[in-house]
Amino acid sequence: MHSLDFESERVADLRSDLALALRAAAHHGLSEGVCNHFSIELPDQSGRFLLNPRGLLWSEVQAEDIVMVDFHGNKLAGRHQVESTAMYIHAAIHRICKKACVLHTHMPYATALTLTADRALDTSLSQNAMRFVNRIAIDADYNGLALDASEGERIAHAMGTADIAFLGNHGVVVCADRIDYAYDDLYFLERACMAQVLAQSTGRPLLPVDPVLAQRVSEQMLSERLQSELFFCALRRTL
Repeated sequence: MHSLDFESERVADLRSDLALALRAAAHHGLSEGVCNHFSIELPDQSGRFLLNPRGLLWSEVQAEDIVMVDFHGNKLAGRHQVESTAMYIHAAIHRICKKACVLHTHMPYATALTLTADRALDTSLSQNAMRFVNRIAIDADYNGLALDASEGERIAHAMGTADIAFLGNHGVVVCADRIDYAYDDLYFLERACMAQVLAQSTGRPLLPVDPVLAQRVSEQMLSERLQSELFFCALRRTL
């Protein structure tokens, strides 16, 4: 028997938070049709995680729509089906990278940077970008849709121990130990990417800060995450 049942209070709270993160992402323009996925692993180390279902807009997802699956791709609970690419990418990152919360999007500005030769955000430019110093991995080798376990595992190995992966010609993955921290990083990652894309569009030279300063700003931002918690609480009140 698993220690946490799909209908237990703890899992119900996680389902509610995951649904909130999806609706918030839709509200902030980070979704794309009915594609892409958010997931959170159950804290009982049972090899199960919660995932948004196939075919629903993120803006309409509620707690009762969330499904539960295992690392082998089996749906364990929920009234909806699951997209195969979600299973392959998310299961591999949860299992190989040991990430509790995995958010995968094709959000526009971050994805735009994956199309460039640099493939990723410059973490020495904006203040928002500096929070991601030494937290980013780049998977530069686009390999088509993740239609089998090997492609999900390839992405996971490229990500390694990083919190964020820029997937060349594809999108991004943002991970954290908690949903609120992951969503806060996702939101501000896109804001940082937007600022960089807009700055680059001016054609004027960009002026990065000293790497030592960028590292110090990152440490300042990550030294306490109360702001992340407050942001998610505000989203819960308003969405």
